[in-house]
Amino acid sequence: QVQLVESGGGLVQPGGSLRLSCAVSGTIFSSHAMGWYRQAPGKQRELVARISSLGSTNYEDSVKGRFTISRDNAKNTVYLQMNSLKPEDTAVYFCNGLMYDRTAFVWGQGTQVTVSS
Repeated sequence: QVQLVESGGGLVQPGGSLRLSCAVSGTIFSSHAMGWYRQAPGKQRELVARISSLGSTNYEDSVKGRFTISRDNAKNTVYLQMNSLKPEDTAVYFCNGLMYDRTAFVWGQGTQVTVSS
């Protein structure tokens, strides 16, 4: 089965930075578009960044200019560099494959990002 393992979250002050990683196993990683999602308490999970199998990227407006998604196909890993973090970025962050704009795999455990002074 496909496994998704997110890491890199933590507690950071407003304006700080974090780099999240998502290690993918059990599939042909390079063939998948990948996305980063986040879910805050009481809110719907939302897609915040997407990277295609060819490396093109898309971002939700609220994170555009602050977050950067990237992938390393040799390492089967997707990254999310998060800069200028705001309290409203606080959420559990998940990665997943995207197929026909739907998630392809079972969700991993996510990684908690807390932005607070």
